[in-house]
Amino acid sequence: MTNANLRRALLSVAAPLLALLVAVALTSLVLLALGDPVRDVWITMLSKPKPRQLTNIVNGAIVLYLSAIAVAVGFKMNLFNIGVDGQYRVGSFAAALFAGQAWLPGILNVIVAIIVSMAAGGLWASLAAYLKVKRGVSEVISTIMLNAIATGLVSWLLLKVAVQEAGSNAISTKVIPESSQLAGWKLIPGESNRVFSLLALAVLVGALYWFILGKTRFGFDLRATGSSETAAVASGVKVKRMVMTAMIASGALAGLVGMPLLFGQDYSYGTTFQAGLGFAGIGIALLGRNHPIGIAFAALLWSFLDTQANALQIRAGVAPELVYIIQGIILFAVVIAYEGTRRLDVRLEQQRVARELAALRAARVTEGAAA
Repeated sequence: MTNANLRRALLSVAAPLLALLVAVALTSLVLLALGDPVRDVWITMLSKPKPRQLTNIVNGAIVLYLSAIAVAVGFKMNLFNIGVDGQYRVGSFAAALFAGQAWLPGILNVIVAIIVSMAAGGLWASLAAYLKVKRGVSEVISTIMLNAIATGLVSWLLLKVAVQEAGSNAISTKVIPESSQLAGWKLIPGESNRVFSLLALAVLVGALYWFILGKTRFGFDLRATGSSETAAVASGVKVKRMVMTAMIASGALAGLVGMPLLFGQDYSYGTTFQAGLGFAGIGIALLGRNHPIGIAFAALLWSFLDTQANALQIRAGVAPELVYIIQGIILFAVVIAYEGTRRLDVRLEQQRVARELAALRAARVTEGAAA
């Protein structure tokens, strides 16, 4: 590894660590201003999770990881797919509706339902892609609007096909058959609850994301288009086609977000299905710098904060919504830290080049004097 690469690697690690330290400091100031017990809050937040909490952290991280990967595909293309929340809702509903019919046996039902979810998510994302390519509509505006439409559309369709549970106001699609319910794995010692079986899906998605974007011509074209459309056009890349492909791929990956919950926990799509996963994915992708390993650590951190929030009100007498403040400050701090480290890297690189040029000029002067 060259000195420049080593420096960049160290700066990449330093940026999120600096952001976390800043987040802790600013959150402590907020707690002091509100008169809340700073020490009790951090003791609670940083306490060792119990086995059940560890299982919840891992399961939450699996879902968040898939959401962040879906966002990261768009980010690599310089596309801001804010619509992951709507895309995974549409995909999860379509998959639950299909799987609940039990047309296929066992695991085959799961596999085809996952494909259905990806197709539905990609189709929904294609609307924003079409508007951007054909009409020049910003994907930020269109995907935000499509989130609201997706929420309303899925709610309306759910009322048409819903099955109401006896003695409950909750409604949902048909429960998927037991043969298609994934029991999960016992990975946490001393805990009866299981880690989602679709952890394997998250690992596979992360590996494919790394390989396709980093090792293939398609990935190079996608990243080149995101860096400079002019340069991409000059090298023969069809930019509009890449925009369509990247947005649809992001939507298809968004369709995977609800699959661990559907097949490993809820077994149907209903009014209690977890919301807000798409927006969390944006923050996690930023925190993880769109790298599959970085995103994994960021997803675990995010899930850890969400899980520990449940104890804040009981142990420290502080509202669990404090975690939202911490997460927001982390995002704010990490953006500043990454920009700061980027500028520092540029400055150090400029200084290195200046030193080498000065040394080269001095060598030439010495050679000229000797001649």
